Amino acid sequence: MAQRWPERLWIVRHGQSLGNVARDLAEAGQLPRIDIAHRDMDVPLSPLGRQQACALGSWFAELPETERPQVVLTSPYVRARETADIMRDCGGFSPDAKRPTPDERLREKEFGVLDRLTRTGIETHFPDQAEFRRLLGKFYHRPPGGESWCDVILRLRSAVDSLSLHHAGERVLIVSHQVVVLCLRYLLEEMTEEQILAIDRQGDVANCSVTEYRLDPADGPNGCLKLTRYNVTAPLEREGAPVTREPDAAVAAR
Repeated sequence: MAQRWPERLWIVRHGQSLGNVARDLAEAGQLPRIDIAHRDMDVPLSPLGRQQACALGSWFAELPETERPQVVLTSPYVRARETADIMRDCGGFSPDAKRPTPDERLREKEFGVLDRLTRTGIETHFPDQAEFRRLLGKFYHRPPGGESWCDVILRLRSAVDSLSLHHAGERVLIVSHQVVVLCLRYLLEEMTEEQILAIDRQGDVANCSVTEYRLDPADGPNGCLKLTRYNVTAPLEREGAPVTREPDAAVAAR
């Protein structure tokens, strides 16, 4: 049997960012816009986000060397790359792991004209888009200059193909964003729109939470990746790092 999939796959959302903090302040003040100076792709981790990333790296470091990530792929956004770098510095990767590799297909969902707007801001400045989103749903609604969840899934299909082509039998870690975590679940588990949105409604993906798949070689002709944990924050809690679940600063209405 030809092995097609990684032996293990971890998908991690980045640590808390300064954008998460700014979004919370805007929501608390019922402001229409999120006040942050950086481009979304340049938003760094907050001090708490750095603590979360090291806590997660320390958790991985307690695994035997033969069970830690060998291949690390990240969103090119600063907050994801910083999370991976801190995890590495805290001993979380296999000794033979290469430096984390940015992959633009793993970037955050693009929000176009709705970037940095809270829900209040969208309803105030773009009431037509708020109505389109209500009618179409978040899975299919594409704001001007932005992406729908379907658009994100389309580019992630290529990333999943790369996993099977180049990383069969390896232990792979992906560090990315909330929507990417959910859309990868949609692809790997062959879900429907209704199924993945039901999971989304259960709550946000926590910063530095772990979603893990393991290869079941007996499932099908090439084996299959099986979900073993989703949105798990136990590594942070054990290290005493506070758990945060904020949406990113790009937009509150995902």
